[in-house]
Formats: sequence, structure tokens, C-alpha cells
Amino acid sequence: MSNTQTVDEKLSDLAKPEYYFNRELSWLEFNDRVLHEGLDERTLLLERCKFLAIFSSNLDEFFMVRVAGLQKQVAADVSKLTPDGRTPAQQLAEIRERLLPMVQQQAECFERQLRPQLAAAGAHVTNYVDLALEQRKYLHDFYEDQIFPVLTPLAVDPSHPFPYISNLSLNLAVLVKDSETEEEFFARIKVPRVLPRFIELPEHLRQPTTGDRPPVWMGVPLEQVIAHNLDSLFPGLHVQECYPFRVTRNADITVEEDEADDLLLAIEQELRKRRIGGSAVRMEIQKTMPDAVRQTLMRGLNLEDTDVYAVEGILGLGDLMSFMKLPLPELKEPSYTPAVPQRLQRFVETEESSRVLDLDEGEDFFDVISQGDLLVHHPYQSFSASVQQFITQAARDPGVLAIKMTLYRTSGDSPIVKALIAAAENGKQVVALVELKARFDEENNIQWARTLEQAGVHVVYGLVGLKTHTKIVLVVRHEARSIRRYVHIGTGNYNPKTARLYTDLGLFSCQSELGADLTDLFNYLTGYSRQRSYRKLLVSPVNMRDRLVALIEREIDHCRQGRSGRIVAKMNSLVDPYLIDTLYTASQVGVKIDLIVRGICCLRPGIADLSSNIQVISIVGQLLEHSRIFYFQNNGEDEVFIGSADWMPRNLDRRVEAVTPVENPQIRQDIQEILGIMLADNRQAWELQSEGNYIQRRPAPDEPVRSAQQLLMTMAHNTTHS
Repeated sequence: MSNTQTVDEKLSDLAKPEYYFNRELSWLEFNDRVLHEGLDERTLLLERCKFLAIFSSNLDEFFMVRVAGLQKQVAADVSKLTPDGRTPAQQLAEIRERLLPMVQQQAECFERQLRPQLAAAGAHVTNYVDLALEQRKYLHDFYEDQIFPVLTPLAVDPSHPFPYISNLSLNLAVLVKDSETEEEFFARIKVPRVLPRFIELPEHLRQPTTGDRPPVWMGVPLEQVIAHNLDSLFPGLHVQECYPFRVTRNADITVEEDEADDLLLAIEQELRKRRIGGSAVRMEIQKTMPDAVRQTLMRGLNLEDTDVYAVEGILGLGDLMSFMKLPLPELKEPSYTPAVPQRLQRFVETEESSRVLDLDEGEDFFDVISQGDLLVHHPYQSFSASVQQFITQAARDPGVLAIKMTLYRTSGDSPIVKALIAAAENGKQVVALVELKARFDEENNIQWARTLEQAGVHVVYGLVGLKTHTKIVLVVRHEARSIRRYVHIGTGNYNPKTARLYTDLGLFSCQSELGADLTDLFNYLTGYSRQRSYRKLLVSPVNMRDRLVALIEREIDHCRQGRSGRIVAKMNSLVDPYLIDTLYTASQVGVKIDLIVRGICCLRPGIADLSSNIQVISIVGQLLEHSRIFYFQNNGEDEVFIGSADWMPRNLDRRVEAVTPVENPQIRQDIQEILGIMLADNRQAWELQSEGNYIQRRPAPDEPVRSAQQLLMTMAHNTTHS
């Protein structure tokens, strides 16, 4: 295939639907891998509950955004085919077909495996009907005192239209009968979110168990406590039946930015709409619900049979995440204390206290960076001792003139936000580019953006039509009659909480060209710059796709000239058709390609004469794989890049992203070692097959278990204490 082909010509050559996996179905395969961690008996018991909860939470967002979008396309008679040749209607049908056995598997796993195992370990999830009289009396009193005042029954009859049922709400459909007139009524009760999902019984009421240990916790689902104490809500009537159901609505936000005079106010208005919710897209029920009740709910919610998911067992298993707080430490992974990078250890006494030492004398953080680039790997290495410390010191350093950074997702109580406020109060020029359109974090971002503005921080909300997803910090410092720029370019959000759960890389540097590039990039983000070229950075939507294609095509050229070609790329999702096609071309000429793709992968590996040189794995484990790393062999002159971008059209065309080359030879070697460890994983790695299914690797009987995440934890700990 000629290097001079246009994009359209090349896409035409490889535009066969059978060469691509569907994006939505590929995401379902990812969530199936999450579910498998809950099904896997090798996983600790409370961790299994956690993975079932994550599976549910993932599905909620999938329906609120992706399924809702497909349903809108069907309603608008959109018939455009995806690269894999499916219409929106076909995708919806196949999503349901694939999902039905998965949700059933989840329910059965909890009811038949995890629930009994929890009881054996001393944690009882007990049905109300199985309680003793004394336990029921306690819950009745608790209901009257704590629950009843919160409840609001809503009647449904000719004078009371079907009530609005909020997004992700758990509800009870109640049938009551007037014993005098024999007239039947239908009512809806919302299970309040302000109360715990599982009502805990006091210690003296926990029944002895035949399990391995006495009960340490016993709880009853809140909806069952309500359902068995409804008489006080309907005095003079007889409660005949009661059935739980759960509703999911369209929750995506659409803002016409070019028509919004004030983006912050426009998004606030959209958030108010989200709280109410758009059209219903899914209803979850128990299989015991009679068809008449089901049909009533479907009519009221304007849903079809294909929008209803019936399971055996309790609904809303996302609430199982609360079980991670149970006093059963032996049933979950031990907490991990991130290591402090050796070059930074003098600045922090302990990670537990995160107390930063005084830096008035001797070497400081900026001295460390000036001695050479520094790579940090979270959560194996401490976020607070590196990124947080960098920004905190910049805020108080008298030589620092300006701090500029992007904030996509962070916590409102973040020390980083506090440091930016302190910097502004100290008279420094502080710029925070806040992405108000970070999905499901919009409200948090609005709140602390206003806090930053009130403190004197220059808050910018990004560019019209683009999300600012890049993870960058620029610190401008006056040193010895000159100005020096220090940078941090990372793969993860500046969020101390997720920095303990997500694997991410970050590069600290004072290279002049990187500093100049970040200066240009911030000018592009905050002003009217039309910057079209950068010295080092790959920036989307400016040059990233072209640069990535050129890097792949360079490996193609090496192979065509009789040399070897090698690519290793780690990312969250691979969707972009043009990059996929370029990888196919590389495979056809002999480039060996390993892809580590956590989630969606639309590329089909292992197809003869097309992708036989491509292997795809996905790692799903205790930590969320989030780093993006791109390695190119370049005929022995290795090049490595890290940054914020996945290989998706949205990242390359509709987001501001930055990827930086890693030029320090030792750091390049360290990153290549990380990639090698991941490729060798035989515990949590899944291999994508050419048919679209994934097969989890398992060690042979005589082979040691190699979990990449566990090995990287051990290595970080050993390096710190060596």
C-alpha cells in the first residue's frame, strides 16, 4: 500500500466491515472482563463484591450515554452504518442479546455464591422474611422512626398522572385495595437514597450462625424493610402486592457552546435537566413481577419489552461497593502504601502522614528536576510526594512567577486546588483551565472553579467544540537572572483520590523545548493562538493523528527495507479507523505489534494476510489501567511517548490532548520494562481473539503466577527500601 495514498483511498481499501469490531459490543466485552473478576474464585471475597458493583456502575453509565444515544438515533430514523456495518437498531438488538446472560450471571453469582460465602465469613445479607420476631420488631421501630417520615407515596389514577421517576432510582410498585369498595389502586414509592441501602441490625440481634465465625455484620435491604411495613403509609387500605424496580434515563449533556453566552451557566442549566433526567432507557425488575404490573410501568415510562431487564435477586448491585467497609480485612486486598521515588525521599517523612519537610535550606524539588527528567508511576509511587508536592512548593516558592495547569477531574478538597488558591493569594499568576464538560464531574468542576475564581485564579473553560483532556502543568520560575520553565506532562487526572486507584505515568522536566511547547499550548487554550506546530509535543486536534501515523509508517518503511519493525502501544481504547488501518498495513509488511488495550478495541487481531502480526491483550485487575504509552523500535533508536490520548476519533479530533516524547535513556528503559511486565502477565491479562472473544491467560502448572500489578507494587517497594 503506497505511502502517498490519501486518507479516503486507504480507508476505501480496508473498509470491509469484517475487519472491525463494534465499539459498543467491544465495551460490553470489557465489562464482561470486569464481571469475571467478581466470578473468579481466585479473587478475595469482598473484592468479588466490589467487581460486581463496578460492573453495575459501568452499565448504568453505558445506558445513560451510549444506549441512550443509539435510541435517539433509532427514533430519528438514522440508518448510518458503523465501520463494522451495523445500524443503530442492530446495535441495540445485539447489546441486549449479549447483555442478558451477563446480568443473569451477575445476579446468580451474588445470590448463589457470594451471599452464602459472606454469611459463612460472618457478614449476613438477610431477607426480611427470614428474620426472627425480635429482629422484625427492631426494624419496624427503625422504620417508624427513621424511614417512614422520609417516604412519599405517589398515587396513579385518573386524577394523579404517572409520576416522574428519577434516574437511577430504586422504587417500589405497590398495589393496594380498599376493603370496603374492593377498588384497587396503584402507587409508587421511591426508596430514599439518603438512607443506607442495607439496614444494619445491632450486635445483640445478630443470630448465631453455623458459618465459620460469629456474625460481625447483619443487614437487610432497605427496600425490603419498607415493603414489609407499608401499612402505615396506606391507612384503611390493604397492601396486596409490592415489587421493586429501578429506572435508568438518558443523562448525557448537550450544550450548544457557540450559542451560549456563559458556558458555566449553560452547563448548570443542563445539569438541572440531568437531575430530572431525560427519557427512560432501561427498567430493571425482579422476575417475580407480574406482567400486569410490568406493563403498567412500561406504559408510564414509555418503554418497550426490549428495554426491560428481569433478574433473580436484589436490584442495584452497585451498592455492594459499601461491603468494602465491612470489618473483614482478610477478605480484601491489603491496602498499598505508595513508594516515594528515591530522588524525592528527602522531602517527605512518610506517605502515611504526607507531611512535607521544610525546604528553606538545601536542595528543593526544582533542583531535583533541574538535575534530570523524573518519571513517576502512580499509584505504585506517591502522588502526594511528587505531583502534589511539585504544585505545593511552586505555590509558596518566592521565585515562581506563574503556575498554569489543566484540571479535568479532581476533588474539591484537593490539596492541589488549595495550593493554586494559595499561589494566587501569594501574588503569583495562576491559570487553571477547568473542563466543565468532563462527563459526570460537571457539577464538582463548577463548584471548585468558582472557588478558584473567587481567590483570584484565572479560570478558563476551554475551547468551543473541544474538551480539554490533556494533563499538563507549567511552572515559570525566576532563577539567576533568567526565566526557567518546569513542566509536568501526565496520563492521569490531578486527583489525589483516583491517583491511588488508577495506574498513570507522569514526566517532570525542565527541557526548554517542552517548556516552550507548553507555553504555546496554554496560549492556544486561553487566547486566540492558531499554533499549528510544536517542537516536541504531539497535540490534538492539531498534529497528533498525523504524527502517530508517521511513526507507524516509519516502522513500515524499516520492514520494507529489510529491517525489523516493532510497536507496543498501551491505551484505554482503540477505535480510530484510520489508525487501525495503518496498523493493519504495518502488520501486512511484518511489523510486530503488541497492543495493551484495557477497554474498547475495534481492531481485529490474528486475521491472515491482514493482522496476523498483531496481538491484543487487556489487563483488568485491582487497579484501573489508565496510562497511555507508545513505543516504536525505530531500527534500534527506540522512541517512547506518554500522554493523555487514546486512539479514538474523539481524542484525536474533538479533544485537546498532549503526548510527550521521553528522551531520557534510563526513563525510556524503565517504561519499556513496564511494558514488558504487562505483556508477560499471566494472571489478569486477557487475549483478544480474532472472533471478538477474550481468553484469560492462566499460568501452566509449573509456571509462576505473574501479575503485572502485583509485580510493579513489589518493585516500587523494593526500590524504595533498597
